[in-house]
Amino acid sequence: MATSKPVKRTSKSVKSQSSPSVFTLKVELVDSEPMIWRRIYIDGRTRLNAFHHILQAAMGWTDSHLHEFTIHEKRYAKPDDEDHLLGVETFDESKFRLNQLLQNSDVFEYMYDFGDSWMHRITVESIRVLDHDDRQGGRVWIESGQRACPPEDAGGIWGYQESLSVLENDPYSDEAKEMREWAGLDFNPELFDRKAANSALDRMLWNGWIKIGV
Repeated sequence: MATSKPVKRTSKSVKSQSSPSVFTLKVELVDSEPMIWRRIYIDGRTRLNAFHHILQAAMGWTDSHLHEFTIHEKRYAKPDDEDHLLGVETFDESKFRLNQLLQNSDVFEYMYDFGDSWMHRITVESIRVLDHDDRQGGRVWIESGQRACPPEDAGGIWGYQESLSVLENDPYSDEAKEMREWAGLDFNPELFDRKAANSALDRMLWNGWIKIGV
């Protein structure tokens, strides 16, 4: 009697939506110079609506504006009745997980604030499948990053870069003074406080503001 061959686990079966996994994601603020970036370790079961809040905390934004994801040429965002009226196809971000949409080496986009158009390029650097009892499941943390997030409503990346140029080249001008008062006297464009950003993520998880794996 013939014996059946063992089933080989494919990448699709390994990357089940219910299985914990760690995605390593590099987030870059497009056209920032030097680059403003973060490297995030995150459970692949995270839904896009929760990932939005994680990005806000990791980068340093205040979630004061609209946003959208573009993944494989499809738009994911919070549903809006106007999208249908305008003929814009939008997928509900709360219904899709990272491990449902993404594979290793994929690159996708996150747009924040449709006025200033802060575009973030996100690269899947690696995916590691975990055992169900692995303590890293259900977690998110920022492993590294560089430079501060721009202040809200800075006029987009080009307006922000111009303001930095004024601060550097004409620090005593009226424009530089206004920039410091608006951004905060303690604003340092070179500083990224990773510890504070991770503490913010821990509070969000502890208080149930975001949920991973559900």
